[in-house]
Formats: sequence, structure tokens, C-alpha cells
Amino acid sequence: MTDVPEQRTGVALNERAIESLEFIRTTMARSAPFTAVPGRGGIAMGFLAVVAAFVANGAAADAQWLAIWMTCATIATPIGFLFMRAKARHHDLALWSAAGRRFAQGFAPSVVAAAILTFALWRAELVDLIPAAWLLLYGAGVLAGSSSSVPVLAWLGALFMVIGTVSLFSPTEWRDVWLGAGFGVLQILFGAYIARNHGG
Repeated sequence: MTDVPEQRTGVALNERAIESLEFIRTTMARSAPFTAVPGRGGIAMGFLAVVAAFVANGAAADAQWLAIWMTCATIATPIGFLFMRAKARHHDLALWSAAGRRFAQGFAPSVVAAAILTFALWRAELVDLIPAAWLLLYGAGVLAGSSSSVPVLAWLGALFMVIGTVSLFSPTEWRDVWLGAGFGVLQILFGAYIARNHGG
């Protein structure tokens, strides 16, 4: 007669153990950093931005200048994603893991805001403010994403915001210098660091 309660107790303990293991697994997945940020992709995008800075500096009009940088962004975005996907596959990481989603939720809104603000500033004929908007919002996005990724991204985001702030008080002629310094030089330097210390 005592077998049934003992069996029920055993089943209950087993269920609790499974629930505890599932809780631990979920917690670890949520706390794991997103390490698929591509260092080599950052280097590639950085060199592309350096080229864009040189080309855009010779633009004859603001419309041509903006078209050059928008083309650069259009090319750089898929390059970054392809490098990210390649790194995730190489290290057997889930690109859309809990950490990956948290990174995207921190980074993406700033990029979307930058795109919307670019259109608004262009319509208002405030093109001189566009570089600062790009640098500040990109930096804010990287800084937000760093909370679920490799810690060095916090420095990258902060430096982008510093350059963006400085660009606000600089002559228009310096706009390509600051954009090249941020999207070019910083991306290359931090990309090299990430590639060397965080698996590519």
C-alpha cells in the first residue's frame, strides 16, 4: 500500500528536478553574451567608410555627398550581417539566440532613428547636422547593444558619441573627417581587437 505514495513522491521530485534544470538552462541562455559580433566585418566596413570619406569630401553638392554616404551604408549593412552569420556558423552559435535578440533590441532602434532623422534633417535643409546624428545614434546603439555582447563595444559606442559631439562644434568642411574617424578608423581598430580576442 505504501508503493503508490512513494511513486508519486518520486515522480514529483523528478518533475521538480526537470523544472529546475530547465530554469537553469534558460537563465544561462539569457545571461550568455552575444559573441557573434564580427571583428573582420567591422574591419571591412571600416575600410569602406574610409573610402567613402575620401570620395564624399570631393562631392560637388550636398545631395551628391549624402548619396555617397547612403550608398556606403547600403553596402556596409549586408557586409556586416554576412560576416556576423559566418562567425556564428563557425563557432556554432545561434544568431537569433536570446542574447542575439537582446543585442538587436538595443542596437536596431538607434539605427532606425538615425534613418528617420536623416530624412527629417534633409527636408529641413539641416544637412550639416546629419554627421553628428549618425555618429551619436550609432554610438548610442552600440552602447546599448554592448550590455548583451562583448564589453569592449561599450568603449566603441562611447567613442562614437564623443566624436559625434565634437562634430557638432566643427566646421562643415570637417564632416567627412569625423565620419571617416568614426565609421572608418574606430571600426577598423575595434574590429581588429574583436577579431583577435573574440574569435574572428
